[in-house]
Amino acid sequence: MLKVFTWALTLAALVACQSASPQLRQQLPSSTQIQQQSSPRSITSTTAISKPQGGSLSGNFQLHSNLSSQYLKQKRDILVWLPPDYDSQKTQNYPVLYLHDGNNVFDRRSSFGGQEWEVDERAGQLIRQGAIESVIIVGIYNTADRMQEYTWYPMELEGDLQGGNGAQYARFVAEELKPLIDKSYRTLPDRQHTTIMGSSLGGLISFYIGAQYPQVFGQVGMMSPSIWWKDRAILKDIPKLPNSTRIWVDMGTQEGRQPEVMLQDAKDFSKGLEQAGFKHFENLAFHIEPGGNHSEQAWAQRIERPLRYFFSKN
Repeated sequence: MLKVFTWALTLAALVACQSASPQLRQQLPSSTQIQQQSSPRSITSTTAISKPQGGSLSGNFQLHSNLSSQYLKQKRDILVWLPPDYDSQKTQNYPVLYLHDGNNVFDRRSSFGGQEWEVDERAGQLIRQGAIESVIIVGIYNTADRMQEYTWYPMELEGDLQGGNGAQYARFVAEELKPLIDKSYRTLPDRQHTTIMGSSLGGLISFYIGAQYPQVFGQVGMMSPSIWWKDRAILKDIPKLPNSTRIWVDMGTQEGRQPEVMLQDAKDFSKGLEQAGFKHFENLAFHIEPGGNHSEQAWAQRIERPLRYFFSKN
């Protein structure tokens, strides 16, 4: 019975965030070539970056297509959203938010089920209202290896070990992608101004990356995190995340087939953070979303909350 329940949770996590089909991804224009070198900080752009438009994209975007990594098998697109004042404020540098499942956060053409997080619309509105500071947002597309890349412990599912390649994905993000973004855009590269965030398994790997690279990422966002993975193994890893990190955790009350279990997992995780020295209203925010389910639409409805938490001007 436990195996059946675990597999049901796995399906919920995968279905809500699975990668877009190649047909959908092809709708985004591509004219960027990425060259692989031998150094860990080796990704370099060799041609002009394309500027995708249309669909539900809102604002100024730059597309890095088919980015390769010496640590990962799959190539992936990187879609960068630049804040409204980026072109006019030539001397200003900006904090950066890195988002997993990047194909789901900006454009319904590439998102699963045609639902996207509307991060570009929400961030743009909050910036123009003066509610948050201007921020660069980097959407890291997922791939067919999503489960492998977004977990650091392998887990037995239907008789086979799945997952466990999170360390290599973390190296890609911290050692290859971030240097490329810092080189290509006017960023504030210090940890205080560098945030990593995701939902479901993307929330899980955000914790791991923050714990493995605390000198790089000072803020971690976990929306509907898959605490259940590998019998809640993340709970014993909480002490690995330094409490100098600021962290956002949320969970809806209607997530998965047994939402009370998902919610209790999130509560236990939040309690573990408290025991590790994190303090509410200082470096820990735990939000319960009434009626929130496990979907792109649900995350779109509350994305403003972590944006305000991490980038508020007040």
